[in-house]
Amino acid sequence: MSNKKTNLKKNSRRKFIKNTGMAAAGFMIVPRHVLGGTGFIAPSDKLNIAGIGVGGKGQSDIASFAESPNVNIVSLCDVDDRQAIASREAFPKASYFSDFREMLEKEGNNIDAVSVSTPDHNHAVAAYQAMAMGKHVYVQKPLTHDIWEARMLTEAAKKYKVVTQMGNQGGSGDGVRKMKEIYDTGIIGDVHTVKCWTNRAIWPQALQTPTKKDRIPKGLNWDLWLGTAAARDYNNAYLPFDWRGWSDFGTGALGDMACHIMDPVYRILPILYPDTVECSVSDSFSGNFEYKDYPKSFPNSSKIHLSYPRTDGKGKIKVTWMDGGLLPERPEELGDDEALGNWDGGVLFIGTKGKLMADCYGANPRLLPLSLNEQFEVEETIARIPEGHYLQWVNACMAGYGNAETSSSFDYAGPFTESILIGNLALKSYFEVDPTVENQSFWGGGKQYYGRKRLQWDAANMKITNFEPANKYVKRTYRDGYSVG
Repeated sequence: MSNKKTNLKKNSRRKFIKNTGMAAAGFMIVPRHVLGGTGFIAPSDKLNIAGIGVGGKGQSDIASFAESPNVNIVSLCDVDDRQAIASREAFPKASYFSDFREMLEKEGNNIDAVSVSTPDHNHAVAAYQAMAMGKHVYVQKPLTHDIWEARMLTEAAKKYKVVTQMGNQGGSGDGVRKMKEIYDTGIIGDVHTVKCWTNRAIWPQALQTPTKKDRIPKGLNWDLWLGTAAARDYNNAYLPFDWRGWSDFGTGALGDMACHIMDPVYRILPILYPDTVECSVSDSFSGNFEYKDYPKSFPNSSKIHLSYPRTDGKGKIKVTWMDGGLLPERPEELGDDEALGNWDGGVLFIGTKGKLMADCYGANPRLLPLSLNEQFEVEETIARIPEGHYLQWVNACMAGYGNAETSSSFDYAGPFTESILIGNLALKSYFEVDPTVENQSFWGGGKQYYGRKRLQWDAANMKITNFEPANKYVKRTYRDGYSVG
């Protein structure tokens, strides 16, 4: 890579995988017995992985790790026996637990690495405990539920010297690497504005908190599923997938998809933390002028504006996020019948000289107008990850801390997640009362409502400086029995 490309970020955590011979070759661990010509991989040469949350996405995560001949899946943990069936059948020799704390205590000596794919609210407590025991960790996106948790996991990875990876697979894809190569040519100039959008949520949102008590399904340990969250009655509105829309458990459309869609923004552009955030959300009514309150559920759609100071001191970059079907205005350079991103969403870089668009995961980057791509060929200067996101982490774990890189190690994924969750802080605090404003009401209905407000973010201290009620969303209080640090 040229010096310009290599020094895109002053902080080394923001670089792409270095274009060394090891990275370019895909770096695979070859056990000593294979080198000896026997073709046999001894158990001592394998990486013993445990899975916390092994249904749904956790099932495919574990299966992806097991594609490596160097992996043993030695232990499985899930609070819902129904969701764990497929993984238990695939790995019948693995021990099985309902409580990750018990699994780590009893199987700790047999485990080298841990994959965490629980609902968002339990990511941090499971990952931190594993790291504190010296276990390498792979954690599904978003890395954490809260901003403070992301900072804690970032620091823990360095403290305990473990190999880490967040599960935003596009971070190891060819698309985001090609997008950077295009950007580095200077053809679109300096990016000043970015538009990001997704079709999510594809689950119910803008709901009032359930009051009905449903029967707990057989095989589900509801208390363990709640984990860090406050105790409440079971309701079918939460499981198995719809927890994403509830702010106590999930992180909404932004948390679900921004780690995929905004990855090119954070990976390519010279930014770190936003200094301001503001948002607007779709209103909901139950009757004429009867405002529907949904403080525990994310809105059906939202628009979030983040302002990032450039790390090179050259002004700011404005990033806008849209979800729930909201879309940016179609660029003039894009034909009426040409696709704006793809079904999942997309990202649009707007520079001083041109525009660059990609699909979800940073896939299929292309200049606008599309005819430019027929005339423009970019040199491949950044090493690709032929083994993919999962096995890149496996190989790095086997190489040992500090001996190989991963695309979304926590020194990258932690600040990235913080940046995303600042948007959710704005959404959650949207309906908080502003104590400095008198006579707050919503169309005379008595609803305490302060409307849109630009929030000032102090990243060093993880604090909103101009609206104290928002700071309750930086860090929540866990139930007894759960902790980080």
